[in-house]
Amino acid sequence: MKYTRVLTIAGSDSGGGAGIQADLKTIAACGCYGTSVITAVTAQDTQGVGGIHPVPATMIEAQLRRVMEDIGADGVKIGMLYSQEAIEKVADILGGYQGIPIVLDPVMIATSGDLLAGEELQQTMGRALFPLLRLLTPNIPEAEGLLGRPIGDDAEEAVREMGREFRCSVLLKGGHREGMSLVDLLYGQDSGRVTVFENSRIDTRNTHGTGCTLSSAVTSFLARGLPLIDAVNKAEDYLHKAIVAGAGYRIGKGHGPVHHFHAHWQ
Repeated sequence: MKYTRVLTIAGSDSGGGAGIQADLKTIAACGCYGTSVITAVTAQDTQGVGGIHPVPATMIEAQLRRVMEDIGADGVKIGMLYSQEAIEKVADILGGYQGIPIVLDPVMIATSGDLLAGEELQQTMGRALFPLLRLLTPNIPEAEGLLGRPIGDDAEEAVREMGREFRCSVLLKGGHREGMSLVDLLYGQDSGRVTVFENSRIDTRNTHGTGCTLSSAVTSFLARGLPLIDAVNKAEDYLHKAIVAGAGYRIGKGHGPVHHFHAHWQ
């Protein structure tokens, strides 16, 4: 028997709700075997980010080479990359593996509003990583940073613009918008069409790590062989149920996590 292998390349969240910790929980809950490359260590809890210690690019490279050369991967999720050198090394290594779906969650701003990546990294991401991607998953503030302009009521045009400019499929996450519904928009590079995914908004403070969770779930379902639109649909359903199941819990003093293992225990 063989596992479906999903690699996450991301920062560590000491609070356990986002980053590597959320990714590995999600990957396991979605039926895959998770491996990891840690790119930064954060001092983080439910109230925010208190400090970030980047892992040297040489160590990121060493982790990535060991995992890929021995275990391999059927899907790769990328989160926080904290330096231009790290971005370039990751892109250089992954560029040697064809046919593996790569999902980039361009982690720049946390739920708390903390800036996690400098703007100077965006050009390096665009040049080195975007050509490798199956999917890019920005939230509204991250998309505005990538586009260099505000996104008002033209979210559909914005996701099309990103898809055309970056030459990859784009899932624009709408959680930062107001309203009773959560609306995410998927631009499919192959079809050129925009698909709408809508869920009811849950009244809860426990939304820490939703972006990490969604992108890891999409990567897991892509790794399992689902077409992009089906992978996103299943990931959206998984995240919505995780938010619903986690709403009744209280952990920490701020934004708690979703319930990643809602299908397995309460």
